[in-house]
Amino acid sequence: MGRLFWKSFVALWLTLVLSVVTVGTAVWLYRSADEADARSEVAAYRANIALDTVESVLLHGGEPAARQFLMRRPHRGGPAVLVVGPDGRELLDRPLPPTPVEHSRQVRSGDGTAFTLSALPPPPTHGFGGKRKPPPLWVPISTIVLASLIFSALLAWYVAKPIRLLKRAFDATAGGALDTRVAPLMGGRRDEIADLGHDFDHMAARLQAQIGAQRRLLHDVSHELRSPLARMQAAIGLGRQNPEQHEVMLERIERESARLDTLVGELLTLSRLEAGAAGRSERLELVELIAGIADDARFEAEAQGRQLAFSGEGECWTWGQSELIHRAFENVIRNAVKYTAAGTEVEVHLTHTADALELRVADRGPGVPAEDLDAIFEPFHRCGTDGNAPGFGLGLAIARRALAAHGGQITARQRAGGGLDMLIRLPLREHPPTAGA
Repeated sequence: MGRLFWKSFVALWLTLVLSVVTVGTAVWLYRSADEADARSEVAAYRANIALDTVESVLLHGGEPAARQFLMRRPHRGGPAVLVVGPDGRELLDRPLPPTPVEHSRQVRSGDGTAFTLSALPPPPTHGFGGKRKPPPLWVPISTIVLASLIFSALLAWYVAKPIRLLKRAFDATAGGALDTRVAPLMGGRRDEIADLGHDFDHMAARLQAQIGAQRRLLHDVSHELRSPLARMQAAIGLGRQNPEQHEVMLERIERESARLDTLVGELLTLSRLEAGAAGRSERLELVELIAGIADDARFEAEAQGRQLAFSGEGECWTWGQSELIHRAFENVIRNAVKYTAAGTEVEVHLTHTADALELRVADRGPGVPAEDLDAIFEPFHRCGTDGNAPGFGLGLAIARRALAAHGGQITARQRAGGGLDMLIRLPLREHPPTAGA
């Protein structure tokens, strides 16, 4: 058992014991005082009834009738009545008490003789309520202590058990077991500790996914770097073997160097977005910015036998990092131009309100399987027959992270008739973002 269990157990146990003892003592004192008063009143009432009865017998029947009544009167359940005559003798020759009796009175019989009537209290009983002797004091005390001990232990165990499970889960996760989950071990709990277990599982799942993504990213980066480096080494070797091809090999090395430079630049951009590094914000007019990107993309598309149609009007101002926002929209639009089929048209439709901008980019390319619609935004991801397409598979990953840095989002869906729909929503900011926002 851990320290939390013992602390909870001792605190709960002492609280229960003190509460029960305090309440029990108060009830016992109140009941004792109340029972003493009640017994006194009952004793006085029964004594007065007995005295009234004997007085009535003396008054109407005289001394003989009183003697016969006293001889026949049962003593069980009521006080005994002594009748002392003028000569100081008791009517039945019973011994007189050494001290004055509390309930007594002076009466006269029918013939005028004076008598003293005294009601003796009943002998004390040692039973509980006159029937049963109460148990010793240690019996209720032991019962209270044992019950509170069991209850406190169960409650402390109930509180400490999920904490122990969470501790083991944290230790396992710190040791590299990122598939550790605690929610199934919580049983049917529905409290804050169970919520904490679900939050831990969510955190562990996110860590597992991110570390898996980092491992895949390292693998993909190493693969992407190895290919141009291998071609550069091959070009150097061929140039040494055949000096007449120096210029051709140097051009090949230059192209691969440019390819490496582009890859490193995109990786740096992606790393900066993943780290949440904030740049300088400025006020941007998005309709003109996107129209310019669409115009450049149309020029490239026409050179490849494709078309691009842009629709959008008005002005749409926001605050943000110009380079990242430009990069996000450009990557999405140029990606559509790259994959749309020859002789087809890319549709770029822009709408905006006072709060947000929405952009739809639709192509007629090979499309993406439904299970890969979210995966295409991961670095180096390529699906279907796109593995041989130019580029590194970083454009959409950079676009999603650049938009997320400005509170926006991008989703993909399959297009009826073939192709892909990219939907971008970017909230508009009227003021520059504060630090840390």
